[in-house]
Amino acid sequence: MREKTQCCGRNWCVSDPCGIACAIVTWLLLIYGQVVISIVMLSAWEKYTFHTAINFLLFQIFFVLAFVSHIKTMLTNPGAIPKGNATDEHIERLQAAEEMRVLYKCQKCCSIKPEKAHHCSVCERCIKRMDHHCPWVNNCVGEGNQKFFVLFTLYIALLSMHALYWGIWQLILCVGNEWNECSAIGPPGTTLLLIFLLFESILFSIFTLVMFGTQISAICSDESTIDAMKNPKVEKIKGKSWKNLQYVFGGPCTNQRLNIPYNPDVLLKQVVLVMLRMLWRPEEVFRQTTLCI
Repeated sequence: MREKTQCCGRNWCVSDPCGIACAIVTWLLLIYGQVVISIVMLSAWEKYTFHTAINFLLFQIFFVLAFVSHIKTMLTNPGAIPKGNATDEHIERLQAAEEMRVLYKCQKCCSIKPEKAHHCSVCERCIKRMDHHCPWVNNCVGEGNQKFFVLFTLYIALLSMHALYWGIWQLILCVGNEWNECSAIGPPGTTLLLIFLLFESILFSIFTLVMFGTQISAICSDESTIDAMKNPKVEKIKGKSWKNLQYVFGGPCTNQRLNIPYNPDVLLKQVVLVMLRMLWRPEEVFRQTTLCI
């Protein structure tokens, strides 16, 4: 039987129809921003070359970082515990190595559950330090990919706030010039594109900023969202915030901590293959999902 976490030719890609649909919607919303930039914003290039060039560069940087972070969050193993490792021999060996240690066994996937591990009903696996399952990235957020998820929320927030500023600036410019040479599609179409862009920017900047703050707070307090919901009155351990952040994001500051792509050829190939299989061969994805159920 095919694992539910194997999809689209990847070692880790959750074959959940709802999650795949949400991931595709996320990509489409990002692409919509690029469409508005190309049709509307770049129309001011001749008169406001420097301003347009700087904003275009910033938008592309945030776009690439957000897109890469989303792909990495979705395709990275969040910390799944091997299925069926809760055998009598394995349990006896662990208990002999560490006396007085209490071992918990997951009855659903027959795995030994470490501290802070939880079973995900969507992924059908126990995940180390599981925070929650996010349909927008079609994956659990856990020990293996929490860094990428936090960076994804940060980059989307920065991208949304920048798009909000640029959209307002462009709208004021169009109104001030009485919509002359504002874009190639005329006032009605331009107005609709800008209004939807502003609405999208406000909505996602607020949502992702809240998510980013929640994630940073959870990391600093070493308490996942699931643990906080199950035990809201548990006293939080203070004084280890920096160590907890280093544990999630790594040691000294490097390009890997900020998730800056260092091998664009490999990354581009990976992104294109996954998107093509999801967008143009959905029947294969749903067929694999059916086999997993």
